[in-house]
Amino acid sequence: QVQLVESGGGLVQPGGSLRLSCAASGSISSFNAMGWYRQAPGKERELVALITSGGVTNYADSVKGRFIISRDNGKNTVYLQMNSLKPEDTGVYYCYYGVTYSVAWGQGTQVTVSS
Repeated sequence: QVQLVESGGGLVQPGGSLRLSCAASGSISSFNAMGWYRQAPGKERELVALITSGGVTNYADSVKGRFIISRDNGKNTVYLQMNSLKPEDTGVYYCYYGVTYSVAWGQGTQVTVSS
């Protein structure tokens, strides 16, 4: 099993920045994808950004140019640098870990963008 622990959420004004971190532990595969999904109130969970263990990235169109995903394979940690935040970025952000045969989710961290 894989356990994910997130940190870095909070309240920020529009135009501000936040950095999320997610550390994975347990039975980590050398080949995996990690990243972030988010869920706003009343909406379905949606992809924000993913990065493979080889460094290939995928972003939702709504965050391209504003968010940057990165990872430290030695620490089994993924980061999400969120810049130029907008109110519509508000939601619970969930860390994701996936391999071909299983996935794991973090407990979620709240991000609120409001003045």
